[in-house]
Parts: sequence; structure tokens; C-alpha cells
Amino acid sequence: MASVTLKNVSKAYDDVVISKDVNLEINDGEFVVFVGPSGCGKSTLLRCIAGLEDITSGDLYIGEQRVNDIEPSKRGVGMVFQSYALYPHLNLYDNMSFGLKLAKADKKAIHARVVEAAEILQLGHLLDRQPKALSGGQRQRVAIGRTLVSRPNVFLLDEPLSNLDASLRVNMRSEITKLQRQLGCTMIYVTHDQVEAMTMADKIVVLQSGSVAQVGQPLALYHYPKNRFVAGFIGSPKMNFMTVNVEAAEPERVMVQLPNGETFWIPVQGDQVRPGERMSLGIRPEHLISAESATFTVSGKVQIVEKLGNETQVYLHLKGADANVIYRAMDTLDVAVGDSYTIGIEPNRCHLFHSDGRACPRLYREKGVDFDTVYDDAS
Repeated sequence: MASVTLKNVSKAYDDVVISKDVNLEINDGEFVVFVGPSGCGKSTLLRCIAGLEDITSGDLYIGEQRVNDIEPSKRGVGMVFQSYALYPHLNLYDNMSFGLKLAKADKKAIHARVVEAAEILQLGHLLDRQPKALSGGQRQRVAIGRTLVSRPNVFLLDEPLSNLDASLRVNMRSEITKLQRQLGCTMIYVTHDQVEAMTMADKIVVLQSGSVAQVGQPLALYHYPKNRFVAGFIGSPKMNFMTVNVEAAEPERVMVQLPNGETFWIPVQGDQVRPGERMSLGIRPEHLISAESATFTVSGKVQIVEKLGNETQVYLHLKGADANVIYRAMDTLDVAVGDSYTIGIEPNRCHLFHSDGRACPRLYREKGVDFDTVYDDAS
């Protein structure tokens, strides 16, 4: 297995810059997920690591070896594409074993690896079928299996589960994660699905317009986003934002005023905050609380109610909010569209952002996060 290091890596097509000055250190045996909106450069960066795209500038290392000029087949990487790219005239067994046969691997070893991968991917009963006799999801699993059997030093997966149904995606997330742990391999995984990123990754790389917005452990990015972009991208439903006015600022707390006149202190670094400044307050739907349990509350008109059984999501129109504020209650609520509804705000769970999107570092210590290193680890 091997580490992957990117030093000031950029990729451009003529004057169009896709990836810009990317610096990353992916440790040996680490499961790293690239996530970001469409067009942010996730797949392009993965293809540069694979050698399918030439790097415009910068240096790429796999292990200790600089691989900028080394062809893909000699980099020790294996890639799973979003498209299936299967041989239509071969059955599943032959598709999955094709690369190993070309490499003249031992027949018994080939058989053992194919059978193992097929069982993991729930394809064991289909190995004699051809791709045309399979569903789209089954074809994608064959493509995953073809890379799994080769056991490269670095696995590269470009949205491999996008064609699978919901229940199979859940199963495959756990199976891929389990396989990565068993093999101890380095794996880089591209997805637009935040749930995949949060549940699978040792480390998440959030990309924005070709640049790295933040790198860190999943819970660190969730609780301590470096900027408003990361805060709004990580988490589902996305973070709520509302405009507030700064009333006072101290080194370890900032007093803000909500549009309804409520004021309270937020435990964030206030060294660079000035009274009178207009800022964005962020709070996640699941961190809003019932009005009965809160000291500080806001009220709004109910726009949408989503009753999911295990939880209820209430969309409220609040003055000063950038969009409908979502309240996520882990229960069934007796509320209807058009009602006036009051929710509570817990200052410890609030985030505060400058007008340019920079976050004021939070000082509240969340469970499950190494607070002492969280901002040091952020890119």
C-alpha cells in the first residue's frame, strides 16, 4: 500500500482552470473522500492521480515516487469509473478476472479473488451471465469487483454507487468500508453524496471551484466548518443561516441580535469581530430545540411539514433568514402549514460567519472531536 501526496497540483485546459494549487497528504491506509458540488473538480483531480489526465503544474507522489511522468499502468492504482465499461461478450467471471489473467496471475488465486469479490458484491449467483442480462446496478457492482480483485496500492473510486438503488447503496457503503479496513489499503473516493462522505471517510476533502475549502475528519467538518461554504455543504438538511447584528465582542464570545430583537452571547473567537458588524448566524436543523426547553426563541410561519415517522422537518419563514429555516425534531409534531410556530436557539450550537464567509472559530467543545487539533488540521 502507499500514501498519496499532492504539492501545488493544478490542472487547466487552455485558460480554463479546473484544479488550482491543491495540497493534500493522504496517508498510507487512509480512506479519503473528495466531496463537493458538481463542477468543483473532484473527478478531474482523481483522474490526475490515476494518470488519465496530465498535471499542468505541481508534483504528485505515490509513496516516495514522483509519478507525474509515469504511465497509469505503472502507478499501482486501480480505478472504478461511474460508467460500467464492461466487455459485453464476456460473462461476469471473465470480466472480473480479465486484468488478473493479463497479468498472468495464478489460476487458483484468480478464482479465489473473484469468488470473494462476488460474494461481497452479491454477485455470486450471476457469475456465468453476460452484462446484457444484468440490471444497471449489477453492472456497476461488476465494475467495482473488477478493481477489487486486482488489489492495487491505491484504490480510486469515482461515484461508484450512483447507479444503485437506495437499499443497495447502504449495503455497499458498509461493504466497501469493511473491505478497505480488512485490506488496509489507501482509498480515494469521489462522491456528491454527503451521507457517503460522512459514514465512510477517515478524512473528507471538501472542494470548491477547484480549490480545497477544508480537510478534516467528518465530525470536525460538521461541527467546526472553516467557512460558510463548508458549513452549508456538509450536513443534510443543510445548515440554516440568518443575518444578525453584532452588539458586542470579546476574545471568547460575541453578542448578536436576531431580527426579532433577541440578543445572546455565542462562544466563538471574537478578536476580529466589531460591534455593528452584520454577520451570518448558522445553526443546523437538528440543533434547534423546542421552545419549551429554550431561553432564546424565534417564531415564524410554517411553510412545509415533512413527517418522516422517526422525525419531523418543519420549514419556517423567519424574518432575516436567507431561506426557510428548517427545524428537525426527532418525533412526530402536531403542526400544519400556515401555523405560527416557535423554536428555540441554543447559543452553544451556533456558528458565526463574516460577510466574506470566514467562520469565527467555535469554542464550544463537541463530543467525538479532538478540539485541540481541529483548527490546526483544517486546510
